[in-house]
Amino acid sequence: MNHHDKSPVTKHQSPADEKNTPPTTSPLISLANVSHSYLEGGAPLKVLDNVSLDIQQSEKVALLGRSGCGKSTLLNLISGIDLPEQGEITIDGANICTLTETRRTLFRRNHIGFIYQFFNLIPSLTALENVALTLELKGVSAAQARDRSMALLSRLGVADKSASFPSRLSGGEQQRIAIARALVHSPEVVLADEPTGNLDAQTGAAVLEVLHDILDESKSSLLLVTHSLAVARSANRIVTLEDGAISEREGDFAW
Repeated sequence: MNHHDKSPVTKHQSPADEKNTPPTTSPLISLANVSHSYLEGGAPLKVLDNVSLDIQQSEKVALLGRSGCGKSTLLNLISGIDLPEQGEITIDGANICTLTETRRTLFRRNHIGFIYQFFNLIPSLTALENVALTLELKGVSAAQARDRSMALLSRLGVADKSASFPSRLSGGEQQRIAIARALVHSPEVVLADEPTGNLDAQTGAAVLEVLHDILDESKSSLLLVTHSLAVARSANRIVTLEDGAISEREGDFAW
């Protein structure tokens, strides 16, 4: 924003000038001074230390860092699965840190899609049932849930696996099902934890391409956690987490 955007309207400015001034938009996701620790060997270990991060609507941000540096912890905090020891997390104007556990669960169900590294598909449900369950929990009728889920499975190229149980699917197929489950309710925010970490390079690249295509269509925001620089470079912006702090920088990384 330039200095004129913040200037008061003067007698020399017309209403047309005001209309032409671009509106200020708030970030969809905002972390302010977030800190968090967990116990390791009975002693507290601080993995996030006064972290602040803003992500705009439709923006894709990759979070790069070594294993164990707190990347997954950060995702759990943003999704409301856990609460930070300090700081605020705001999503679409709602401070999720002030919500009860029940309301955080409902908020997550309505606004967030989570893609897990190890898929986390329910083994007793078919691929279609795993995806449709996300909608049914929101009160969508079973018929509508199945139709919408089937359409997304088709989009992801796994419609022919809709009746298969997770144990009968390959890693790439399971990840596509997991992506469908995370996106079927059109969430504003998608959190992806090492979504290609268990896939070979070719399958991982194909899964990542499909994920980005669908996000472009839905205009959802993405926070993609990875230790792979190649995967991180698929995002609009790369931030790194090291020694509990987030920074933005260019260059090569060792992890």
